[in-house]
Amino acid sequence: MLLASYDVTNQKATVMSIPRDTMVNVSWDVKKINSVYNYYGGGDKGIKALYKEISQLVGFEPDYQVIVEWEAVGQIVDAMGGVWFDVPRDMYYSDPLQNLYINQKAGYRLLTGDDAMQVLRFRDGANGYKDGDLGRIKTQQAFLTAMVDQLLQIKNVTKINQFIQVFQNNVETDLSFQNILWFAQQAILGGLSMENVEFVTMPNRT
Repeated sequence: MLLASYDVTNQKATVMSIPRDTMVNVSWDVKKINSVYNYYGGGDKGIKALYKEISQLVGFEPDYQVIVEWEAVGQIVDAMGGVWFDVPRDMYYSDPLQNLYINQKAGYRLLTGDDAMQVLRFRDGANGYKDGDLGRIKTQQAFLTAMVDQLLQIKNVTKINQFIQVFQNNVETDLSFQNILWFAQQAILGGLSMENVEFVTMPNRT
């Protein structure tokens, strides 16, 4: 779960990862942030309940929500022509029940959309992260940093509409097409640079 803030005027952005096991003060037994949305049946009720719990953690409610299908990230990566990324470790995992198969070698290379999805989803297995989901969050943040850095390159200006189409096909959001287009144009043409994009993780302890 990511909480993002974009200051268009000063061209600064912050993205905070909220670990899936973050404890929240709810009435049911599984008191984790990732249980809230589904407990309320998803949709508007789930989002409103999630907003409430997030506001208890950070002091404000988000203005918009974006519920992303996994395929969106992979399709955007493919639309970019791939993303150069240094995979931090060998990643092997097999789960036929989820139809999830991960086989990635460590090293710097051009990742396809499918490669990217495997890297982002990897967490468990014989060679899994010692710190569990926090290890995955670090890799996700590093990948998103590389992805955003390459997205902001001027050569991608002509692909904005293509990216937005992929976005719209794979997400549920209360942002309009005009909202998304405006934010994308502001970021690319307004000079947002990776120096002013910060990825952080909500303070936590295990």
